[in-house]
Amino acid sequence: MLLRSIATVGSYTLLSRVLGFARDMMIASYLGAGLVSDCFFVAFKLPNFFRRLFAEGAFSAAFVPLFSHRIETEGMESARRFAEDAMAVLVAVLVGFTALMQIIMPWSMYVLAPGFTSDPEKLALAVTLTRITFPYLLLISLVSLQGGILNSIGRFASVAGTPVFLNLTMMGSLVLLTPSLPTPGHALSIGVTAGGVVQLLWLGIECHRNGMGLRLKWPRVSRDVKILLRRMAPGILGAGAVQINLMVDVIIASILPSGALSYLFYADRVSQLPLGVIGIAVGTAILPLLSRQLAAGNMEGAMANHNRAVEISLFFTVPAAIALLVIPDILMAGLFQRGAFTAADAQAAAAALAAYGVGLPAYVLIKVFVPGYYARGDTRTPVQYSIVSLVSNVVLNLALMGPLQHAGVALATALAAWINAVLLLVTLLKRRQFVADERLKERLPRLALASAVTGLGLFAGRFIIPGQFGDGQAGRIITVALFVIFGMGLFFLAARVLGVFTLSEIKSMMRRTSMA
Repeated sequence: MLLRSIATVGSYTLLSRVLGFARDMMIASYLGAGLVSDCFFVAFKLPNFFRRLFAEGAFSAAFVPLFSHRIETEGMESARRFAEDAMAVLVAVLVGFTALMQIIMPWSMYVLAPGFTSDPEKLALAVTLTRITFPYLLLISLVSLQGGILNSIGRFASVAGTPVFLNLTMMGSLVLLTPSLPTPGHALSIGVTAGGVVQLLWLGIECHRNGMGLRLKWPRVSRDVKILLRRMAPGILGAGAVQINLMVDVIIASILPSGALSYLFYADRVSQLPLGVIGIAVGTAILPLLSRQLAAGNMEGAMANHNRAVEISLFFTVPAAIALLVIPDILMAGLFQRGAFTAADAQAAAAALAAYGVGLPAYVLIKVFVPGYYARGDTRTPVQYSIVSLVSNVVLNLALMGPLQHAGVALATALAAWINAVLLLVTLLKRRQFVADERLKERLPRLALASAVTGLGLFAGRFIIPGQFGDGQAGRIITVALFVIFGMGLFFLAARVLGVFTLSEIKSMMRRTSMA
């Protein structure tokens, strides 16, 4: 069931990421890398930062185990009432927070994007665009609540497909509204908030269809809501370590020359493809499953599923990280070099992409290890390690931003993620809450060798494939497609020969209804 759930979430997430790339290509073509793009990316990142920190981070990490436990012990109706109580408190808090941020937005930029304050035009545009996008926080937080409900009852597909609506709405807004607005950034900002409305309506309908329609009640801090809030407090940092580090990147990159924020955004979008498809899919599937199995006392099943989650995550992310290190310039040129996004912009963004690639396996492992704590009700340990990671990121940023500029910012984030992942793993091992089984210990060295073979093949391809189809836009896209096909084919061939996986195992796992 775990593999099937991961495949379901991953396939819909892949569709969303493909559309996301189409959206980002349009953004690069319309905005390029400069003042307007830097301002929009700050406006886009701020509500998403708080959403990932509070809604998808602390709230979901605390809510899903409690909701799943309520289903397991008291039934669906009791779980639905708990969800309504949680939603009422969430709405009350976020409405107040959103209103406060609208009022203090100009002053918040002195903290969140201090580099903008020396340019009045840049500061004014960033404030305007962020005021337009910030209501998205309230909308998408409610979407995350609805998504947690649907994931807990095994309805992964409708949740995983939700980001598609945001991408389509932003693309439509960019095309339809840009001619009548001051900048394309205004059109995109409106598209962000409109996309949140569409996503909320979509999952509201899905919850109703599955007997989980929620009524908005007057806020009431019940016993379970108190437990939820108590678990959320440390989890605000614990589940959001990567997001906090990325926000530190924004703060520091705002001090660098114009365009640095844009380079980091485009590079982050490419690195987010494997992170989103695999990391989010595994993290989404593993938390409710571990919560249910631990509540039922099935320790052996929980341990087996945790091992398979690590194995699946590394199977996809290690070779992806190798590719980001070997061909970052080819990827960025093929995906984004057009319109206002120049060849020089592509090269600058490629440096950041290679740096993000260093941390790609760590980003995913964090999403795999953290549920091992939350499923057991421990939200304190991850927060302690996130603080270490956060401090490390700041120190590394200050050390690397001088010699490496924006690439140093990305590399600092990658190294801080590894620090976080290693600390999480070591503690799980010490507590015997994660024990690597024989299959995992046998497969990981083979996976490393298959990934090395893939890296050597891609490096050799740099001397053969580029330039074969011309230097135009079409030629660059064909070149990227060939590298992707060649790299994936080589990796799967090497992995098959080296015994990283067998076809019979995959067929068997897909047929099984449970891995417990």
